[in-house]
Amino acid sequence: MVTRKTGESQRAATASVRKPTAKRAPAGNALPETMNGKASQAKAAVGDKPVFAYIASLPQPQRDIAEHIDRLAAASLSGLLRSVKWGMAYYGVGDGWCFSCGAFASHVKLMFVNGTMLDPVPPVTPVAMGKATRGVELASLDDIDEDQVVAWMRQITAKPGVGKRPAKK
Repeated sequence: MVTRKTGESQRAATASVRKPTAKRAPAGNALPETMNGKASQAKAAVGDKPVFAYIASLPQPQRDIAEHIDRLAAASLSGLLRSVKWGMAYYGVGDGWCFSCGAFASHVKLMFVNGTMLDPVPPVTPVAMGKATRGVELASLDDIDEDQVVAWMRQITAKPGVGKRPAKK
């Protein structure tokens, strides 16, 4: 006759094999596997300090990747603005937020708002970031094509309605 264990030990074993749902918030410094509308628990705030704090809170190698993207943006774009929105670092110039950099468990997503306007169009279409958003997934510093990333940053910040106000008529 087979006996079944009951009580806490069985419940604990069952709880440990449950997979987290996409809506469950990550615990501590854990990062979500994929984009589900929020990359981290970072609080929304405008300015350099919140973005630097968000980047500093990331585990490696995501921190190095995000720091590198931030340095490229700062070196390439005059009048750069930073913000933390939806658990990611957002960057813009002029009137709009143009691209974001968000860390996930195995990579960093660099996403361009209205990325379908870019030439060439970045290959990744994220979920829950708008139909025109496109970007790249970066698993290591070696994945960053600096020339292409800077070209995309400059293109997107020059587009009316994204990085600059539309011309008055």
